[in-house]
Amino acid sequence: MGKGDKKRGQSDLVTREYTIHLHKLLHGQTFKKRAPRAIREVKKFATKMMFTKDVRVDTKLNKALWATGVRNVPKRIRVRLSRKRNDDEEAEEKLYTLVEHVPVASFKELETKVVEDMGDDE
Repeated sequence: MGKGDKKRGQSDLVTREYTIHLHKLLHGQTFKKRAPRAIREVKKFATKMMFTKDVRVDTKLNKALWATGVRNVPKRIRVRLSRKRNDDEEAEEKLYTLVEHVPVASFKELETKVVEDMGDDE
């Protein structure tokens, strides 16, 4: 009846594209800790947006963040967050989030958008 009746975002499988502004998240960070911190910030962002504790980073996203070394992380990065069912029976979380890199030419005029599933799950 109230606000807390339905669990927020837990029931449905959804895919969305976001732009993460890493520059402001890594401001003042020591050079040698920038790329590892960027990975942690992406995971934290995915947890916040998709309401799952289990977040898995795709290898292409990892390579894109580390492409210019530990110090020179890209200022912005476009990612696709997909909430999927966990196939493992004894997992404590029923759903997990997969974070993939979406290469774009420019970040101008981009907004968050819902992506229709490509049918790779079921």
